[in-house]
Amino acid sequence: MAKIIYLHGFASSANSTKALQLKKYILENYSKTEIIIPDIENNIVDAVQQIDKLIEEFSPSALIGSSLGGFYATYFSEQYNLKCVGINPAVIPPAEMSEYLGENKNYSTGEKFLINQEQLDLLDRMGREIKVIKCPRNFMILLQSHDEKLDYRVATNFYQGAVLDVTFGGNHSFENLETHFSKIKIFLDIH
Repeated sequence: MAKIIYLHGFASSANSTKALQLKKYILENYSKTEIIIPDIENNIVDAVQQIDKLIEEFSPSALIGSSLGGFYATYFSEQYNLKCVGINPAVIPPAEMSEYLGENKNYSTGEKFLINQEQLDLLDRMGREIKVIKCPRNFMILLQSHDEKLDYRVATNFYQGAVLDVTFGGNHSFENLETHFSKIKIFLDIH
């Protein structure tokens, strides 16, 4: 059975809209594919260790990630040579994440947590390891041009050589993700 791990965005959960839509789509249509959707730790150091353990445990064929989860998916796809679908992925997290230094609240669970400089330094080191994508053919990147948090043009430059799908309009949450499911299915060869 093929396995896919979905990595949600910052301060979100396994119950995010995108996660639940993908899970429903795969469960209803593809009996030979399992989608694993963990609650990623809010602490970035813990999250990176958690994702590494999940990959070791489940040996997925692909990762799907949204926003910061897209950054994680990109990093680990490069480390493990996995297929990856990024949904409005973060490309340069330390710069984008500095506004979250201090106390934060998980949008889904209400849990309060701290982001400190050590966590941002880890993201910075990870980002330096993937300055250039080694295997662009492993990546499909879904972007919406009106993403209010991330500039989609940064991602189009970073993921050169990957399958890039830019929808003009939309937002950071990625409107109408379900209309892209057939493309994701083909790219990941889901059965």
